[in-house]
Amino acid sequence: MTVMQQESAMPHPKVTVKEVRAIHDLPLMELLHRAQGVHRKHHPENQVQLCALLSIKTGGCAEDCGYCPQSSHHSTEVEPERFLPVDEVVRKARIAKDAGSTRFCMGAAWREAKDGPSFDRVIEMVRGVGDLGLETCMTLGMLTDEQAARLADAGLTAYNHNLDTSKEFYGEIITTRTYEERLATLDRVAKNGISVCCGGIIGMGESINDRCAMLATLANLPTPPGSVPINALVPVEGTPLEDRPPVDSLELVRAIATARIIMPTVRVRLSAGRANLSREAQLLCFMAGANSIFYGEKLLTTGNADVDADQALMRDAGLTPMPPQQSA
Repeated sequence: MTVMQQESAMPHPKVTVKEVRAIHDLPLMELLHRAQGVHRKHHPENQVQLCALLSIKTGGCAEDCGYCPQSSHHSTEVEPERFLPVDEVVRKARIAKDAGSTRFCMGAAWREAKDGPSFDRVIEMVRGVGDLGLETCMTLGMLTDEQAARLADAGLTAYNHNLDTSKEFYGEIITTRTYEERLATLDRVAKNGISVCCGGIIGMGESINDRCAMLATLANLPTPPGSVPINALVPVEGTPLEDRPPVDSLELVRAIATARIIMPTVRVRLSAGRANLSREAQLLCFMAGANSIFYGEKLLTTGNADVDADQALMRDAGLTPMPPQQSA
């Protein structure tokens, strides 16, 4: 088969970067109007999924991600911590459920999941948290086919593995793992029937085209993601990106609205950086199509919005927590 024949046999992308950019650059009121229309067509109105996120193994990661305080390549205040025992994770999941969360996400600062006792413990965590009636999500770095199959057998709802940015800008942020390796892990997760949770970060020095290219890559995945976290960089002292300026809230709104329009059925998660947003900016994000938030005191190793403040915001805006579904 010739190169030309191979290219013609490839599926046509659902959306091009040029098309995504045209949506992203619409006048803001038009963009919000379109995003809200798409959102109302595919999702219950005024519902937001509340998710909790726990670091089950903090610090000491071998990756050199420029934004991450958990990298062993950077000098930050984050110290490596022990791998949490199963009963402690389940106890914290129960607390999160009692506070209103319906998805419990667990993250380990690993480049890749390792077979053996550590992975056996991960499997026990998935089963223990799932037994509480919560959706379960893990982020452990790269996976093998066998590991993805074991997680699926344990009942894992979703696996988070973010692309972070565009393929073109990726090398400016990370050098220890390739973009293709990230995509390969997403493929293994999807092929084993686990919902893909995959998004990115804005504010790392990327161009608008980079943001649109990342969103286009997500929309064009063979199996569409079940959830797409949109993060605003939280600069951390000691990381290469510590001096990046704050992300303008309207840039975050645009990214969320664009994601909602090109991926109508996904849960768009307003993630890192939310603690730096005003109430009004958060409501614009919900209006743009965000219908999931991380809810609780801590977002891995950076601060998150206060639970009481979140409850007050949702009450004042007439938003209600999404009921448990045990399905992505």
